[in-house]
Amino acid sequence: MSSATVERNRSGFSFAAYVTCLNGIVWREALRFLHQRERFVSALVRPLVWLFIFAAGFRQVLGISIIPPYETYILYEVYIAPGLMAMIQLFNGMQSSLSMVYDREMGNMRTLLVSPLPRWYLLFCKLLAGTAVSLLQVYAFLAIAWFWDIAPPPIGYLTVLPALILSGLMLGALGMLISSGIKQLENFAGVMNFVIFPMFFASSALYPLWRVQESSPMLYYVCLFNPFTHAVELIRFALYGQANWISLAVVGGCAAAFMIGAIYAYDPSRGLIRRGPAGGET
Repeated sequence: MSSATVERNRSGFSFAAYVTCLNGIVWREALRFLHQRERFVSALVRPLVWLFIFAAGFRQVLGISIIPPYETYILYEVYIAPGLMAMIQLFNGMQSSLSMVYDREMGNMRTLLVSPLPRWYLLFCKLLAGTAVSLLQVYAFLAIAWFWDIAPPPIGYLTVLPALILSGLMLGALGMLISSGIKQLENFAGVMNFVIFPMFFASSALYPLWRVQESSPMLYYVCLFNPFTHAVELIRFALYGQANWISLAVVGGCAAAFMIGAIYAYDPSRGLIRRGPAGGET
C-alpha cells in the first residue's frame, strides 16, 4: 500500500471508528490486567510494604512538621502516602511499556502500528489504557490505607482524580518513550532499574525537600528538577483539595514532551523504530 493511499485512508475514518479503536485497546488492557491477578497483587504489595513496615520503623525518626498542604503535624505514613500512590503509577507505566516491547515485536501492537489509523492515536490509546489500569490500583491502595488511618478529606478522593490522570499520563508516556529504543525484553529490565529507583528516591516521595536541602544542597536541586517530585506534589495537594500550580505546569509539560518524543520515536521514517529489510526487522 502506497503512502498516499494510507494517508487517504487515515483521513477517511469517522469519529465512531476512533471511539471503537479506543474501546478495543482499553478493554484489552483491562482484561489483561484482570486475568493477571498476580500483577494486581504485586502492584499493591510494594507500596503496602513501604507503608506498614518502612513507615512504622521511621515514624519517630522522620516526623513531619507543618508544611503545605497539611494544616497540622502529621504522621510519617500520612506524608508518604501520595508518594506511594505515584510509585504505583510509575511501576505501572514501566510495566505497561514492558508489554509494549512484547506486543510491538510479537503481539497485537505489531499489527496496529501498521494499520491505517494514525500512529499517534494508537499510542495515545495505549497510554490511556495504561493510565486507567493505574487508577484502579491507586484507589485499591487508598481503600486499604484507610484502615491504616490514612484518611484525607472525603472530597479528596474526587479532587485527586485529575491529578492521578495527569501524572499517570506523564509516567506512562515516559515509559513509552523509553520502550521505543528497546528491542529485547531482557534489555528493558535493566533500563527500568536505572529509571525507577533514581526517580523515586531522588524525589519528595519519602522526605520533604527542606530536609534534603539541609543535608545536601546538590541533591535538593536534583530532586527539585525531577518530574516525579512534581507528580508526587501534584497528587499530595490534590488529595487535600488544593492545587500546586507549579507542579501542575511541570507535569503537564513533561507529559506533552514525553508523548511527542514517543510519537516521534515510534515513527519508522524518523524515529528509533526503523523498518528492516524485507522478511523481518533488524
